[in-house]
Amino acid sequence: MKFLLGEKQKMTQIFQEDGSVLPVTVIKTHPSKVVFVRNKDRDGYEAVQLGAIERKEKNTPKAQKGHTKEYGNFRVLKEFKVFKKEDSPEEGDVLDVSQFVSGDELIISSNSKGKGFQGVVKRHGFGGGPRSHGQKHSEREPGSIGATGPQRVFKGKKMAGRMGNKRTTLKNVEVVRVLPEKGYLFVKGAVPGRPGTVVEIKSN
Repeated sequence: MKFLLGEKQKMTQIFQEDGSVLPVTVIKTHPSKVVFVRNKDRDGYEAVQLGAIERKEKNTPKAQKGHTKEYGNFRVLKEFKVFKKEDSPEEGDVLDVSQFVSGDELIISSNSKGKGFQGVVKRHGFGGGPRSHGQKHSEREPGSIGATGPQRVFKGKKMAGRMGNKRTTLKNVEVVRVLPEKGYLFVKGAVPGRPGTVVEIKSN
């Protein structure tokens, strides 16, 4: 498997040879150093920890300094599970965008945009109440939230609340273009998150 960390930049479009337009997301990747390798005997599972984006020592938590002292101080530390031990890189290895080529299919994870506290119409797509027959202020109300018999609201009921800012994973994301000299990765379609969101990239 291949692993990498990056930051979402923006969306743009690429014109293909046949003249069609392809929407793409630009990801600025960072050289990611393997700072720790977990194994089944000691930790119960196989995984690698990657560190990316150097930061000043004074801004680094003391526990992290001890954990990554051999390899530097990083703003981003992420762990990727490994399902085949032979695919696991070694500690100290540096991974970059050159490991990917056009046509590769990736699994991309990131945090979606936070939208704050939202009502049921925006959050769940409710239709709202009627606009006539004596209804005055019920256009975006949820309506009944349950029967009177149980005397409570059942867990999982769709109601107003915090929307977005959740870890989201996309599968089978196609690589359209790779610019190794600049560290840019162009992938087909939209990637969750605002510009600057940390993106976890791994091969399918």
